[in-house]
Amino acid sequence: MPMNIGFIVNPIAGMGGKVGLKGTDGVVDKAIQLGATPIAAQRAEMMLSTYQQQYAQDDTIQWFTCKGPMGEQELNKIGITIKSVVFQSETPTTSATDTKKTCRELLKHNLDLLLFCGGDGTARDIVEVIDKKLPLLGIPSGVKMHSGVFGITPQATAKIFHEFVQDRLTIGDVEIMDLDETLYRKGTWNIKLYAIAKGIIEPTYVQVGKTFYESVSDEAIKEELAEHIGEELQQHPDHLFLFGAGGTVDYIAQKLHIKNTLLGIDAIYKMKTIKQDLNETQLLHLLQNYPAVKLLLSPIGAQGFLLGRGNLQLTPSVIKKIGIDNIIIVATPAKLMDTPYLRVDTGDPHLDKLFAKQDFFMVIIGYHLRRVVKIQTNNF
Repeated sequence: MPMNIGFIVNPIAGMGGKVGLKGTDGVVDKAIQLGATPIAAQRAEMMLSTYQQQYAQDDTIQWFTCKGPMGEQELNKIGITIKSVVFQSETPTTSATDTKKTCRELLKHNLDLLLFCGGDGTARDIVEVIDKKLPLLGIPSGVKMHSGVFGITPQATAKIFHEFVQDRLTIGDVEIMDLDETLYRKGTWNIKLYAIAKGIIEPTYVQVGKTFYESVSDEAIKEELAEHIGEELQQHPDHLFLFGAGGTVDYIAQKLHIKNTLLGIDAIYKMKTIKQDLNETQLLHLLQNYPAVKLLLSPIGAQGFLLGRGNLQLTPSVIKKIGIDNIIIVATPAKLMDTPYLRVDTGDPHLDKLFAKQDFFMVIIGYHLRRVVKIQTNNF
């Protein structure tokens, strides 16, 4: 018996990342004005292409999707036969309403799985209609992806999908999380559990929800991290330092009396902040004037992502300009206990291969203390 698979692409998912908007909910027009271009189709096609080339010959599938850029175009481009187009948007610009209407139509076709491309906002829209009626699997394309339905990369998602079709994986409850983008843009991290959905249980290639670490011992370690990074700044006075997003980097900045954006990318030169909350264009312009650069990052707890989640301003063009060897990674030992890999998903297969060749990163875990942590990229 063939498996019936629903397929939805959110065409605007992730557009706000490169231009520093930290999401696309409610700001699509602004993102476009700032030069944002769609990325979801590329991510979806990357997953589908990997699946077709490496796994499809062993599977029998009937595909159900939406007209145009919400699924039909991507499947056609890869050469996948569509069983049925169940919905067509009435407007050229798609919205959450179109996603929900597509889900209602898909529920009429006895699906085994709903495969979608988007971020946490897309997952929320889908689960509002689907609830627990069928399992979900997400191709990561958003700025915010904290929910437990996403594969860690498009390529990893292809492998998960194949394993599911071959009935080798189990279904279980997963968390649908989402971040308030309005507060996020103001520097406040307000993430909440939105719903419990059905997802695929696969501990290696499916990301888990973000874990928060708060303890006295961690605070002491962060003090040491701040002291270590302070020395780095003093020892490299000719370098521009880019401080990444997240609580650990923010703590370091505060201890060093450096003005910092909690959820953005800031530029520091000679111990002073010269630019805040930079987008891709601003970063590239700045890097033209500062040939010596170091990038300070901290992985997302439990997920382990350094690049590809919450910092899409750090595009392949930006990372290539900085250089992999100029990335400084900091983390507390407590965070690393539940972070077996440092994960990278730049969206550029060639750049991901360069990270894979590194095999591991030295992570600063205290004052002059380092730990070796393996890298996991699309070359899983």
